[in-house]
Amino acid sequence: MHLPAPRGKLSASLADALRRPNPGPVEASHAESEEDAALALWMLHELSYSGFADVDEAHEWDVGLLTLRLDLESRLESELRDRFPGLPAAEPSDDLAAAFFEYVGGHNGPSVASYVHTDATAEQVLELLRWRSVYHLKETDPSTFALARLPRPARAALAELLYDEYGAGRPERLHSHLFAEALRSVDLDPDDAHVDLVPLEVLELNNAVTMFGLHRRLRGAAMGHLAAFECTSSVPAGRLVQGLQRLDFPQPVVDYYAEHVLADAVHEQVAVRDILLPLVADHPAQLEQVFFGAFTCLDQEARVSRILLDRWDVAA
Repeated sequence: MHLPAPRGKLSASLADALRRPNPGPVEASHAESEEDAALALWMLHELSYSGFADVDEAHEWDVGLLTLRLDLESRLESELRDRFPGLPAAEPSDDLAAAFFEYVGGHNGPSVASYVHTDATAEQVLELLRWRSVYHLKETDPSTFALARLPRPARAALAELLYDEYGAGRPERLHSHLFAEALRSVDLDPDDAHVDLVPLEVLELNNAVTMFGLHRRLRGAAMGHLAAFECTSSVPAGRLVQGLQRLDFPQPVVDYYAEHVLADAVHEQVAVRDILLPLVADHPAQLEQVFFGAFTCLDQEARVSRILLDRWDVAA
């Protein structure tokens, strides 16, 4: 992957710094817009994944870059917490699984999958794939950061879920690889996320899930985000499969979403009952973080869907 095109003074300064042997300080105050700051944070986070072809791997732990990352993450977390309405009115610790499923079920955002099912054009689906590539080319990777930070039962359950996500021992079945093959089948680049084409909301969505995974204190948010994502994936995946078949998309694209119809129906139970419950039982203070992470997932997915449907002139 190569560095993305800058979107302002901060991301341009950061790109220049990343190309130098010694990056030197980059100030968050240089950000010219929310989009500029979000792209800079995404670039810094990418250093903890596969990195960039034109950036020294040692820069992941450069003190100046880490200072900038923490500053940008602090701003993002503050914004996300301002949106979070807090815990449900009923005490969720009494029956956390039921409360969580009810909480997720009560958030009915606009549905891109429903539109793809019946009305989307092939060009619109290609745009959806480009936007989704920023996450799906490293699908589930953010959750792996939290694995060692969970209590024993939750850790075992997350490892079980990750085993499925990472192909059950078969490299060709990794979900991120399946998505790369889907992109390749429609002549989209599978080696670079299409980050230059996505709006602020997509960058923020990806920044939030990575931030949750990278910070031990946010492990509850990381797992709440994962559980909410799994709880809301299976039915939309089924609608996407039918929409893709309607449009005669290549089989690898259909197969990618078909894989998630059954898998995510199982994973939602594992995520809620086998990960969240033992996590909160061992660390009750993480309860609010769990719902903070879940809300962030639902809220950001709804924001991205609304932006996309607006671009397509569809009433949400």
